[in-house]
Amino acid sequence: MGDDKVAEPAVAADPAPAVLLARDEVDPAVAVLTLNRPDTYNALTLELKTALLAAIRELETQVDVRALVLIGAGRAFCVGQDLKEHAAALEAGPAAAFATVEQHYNPIVSGLVDLAFPVVAAINGSCVGAGLGFALACDLRIAAAGAKFSTAFAGIGLTADSGLSATLAHAVGVARATDLLMLNESFTAEEAANWGLVRQVVPADELQSAALDLARRLAAGPTKAYVEIKRAVRRGAISALPDVLEAEWAAQTRLGATKDHQRAVADFLAKRTPTFTGS
Repeated sequence: MGDDKVAEPAVAADPAPAVLLARDEVDPAVAVLTLNRPDTYNALTLELKTALLAAIRELETQVDVRALVLIGAGRAFCVGQDLKEHAAALEAGPAAAFATVEQHYNPIVSGLVDLAFPVVAAINGSCVGAGLGFALACDLRIAAAGAKFSTAFAGIGLTADSGLSATLAHAVGVARATDLLMLNESFTAEEAANWGLVRQVVPADELQSAALDLARRLAAGPTKAYVEIKRAVRRGAISALPDVLEAEWAAQTRLGATKDHQRAVADFLAKRTPTFTGS
């Protein structure tokens, strides 16, 4: 006869978090933010958008972070809005469906842009729609060989969101941005590099280490100056020259009072390699 014990019901495992926020083991000043829905190619559901925005808000409070890597889990960086969820939201009307642009996409992009340290996008696979917008909200981008890019919006009868109207034009020029947005043709990592949209293409199995190496290099640099550079470049792309000159003077005045600048000048004169602390 068999054992008469009744089997215990299986306990469902807790679902994996929609995003992962961790520190680099080599340099804890580098944070790694991972979009963690690989089974859906990191499509942007309400859960993922909410978790991503919360992680960015948490990063805003972590004063010891000096650089960030943004990457996707699995075979994609991010394929944009989850269209199944979007189709369900459309049943309540367009206003309800597109409230997410104001509630999630806009603050995610603004949050990435405004972080007080450099952000590196490690584009490990498909980078589409709002996913491309998030990548372009980062300061520097490295792509895996074989990664594919697309704007996607016109393919479903929409214009761009997540800042792409500005960031794509700034990255590749107005004419090519218009072409990419209207014709919705995909492009390769190598084309993106040729256009200046990404700084480097590496084998897929080397992507994360390359992105971390770059983030560590940035974390060791003058992060206050990097923040001013981020602001200046974005302002300079849309502002008249007198406004740019005024803003540059103000930024240089702020940076001139930092210990990083003052020590670096002394180190230069003493023929020493400067050390930056972000102070």
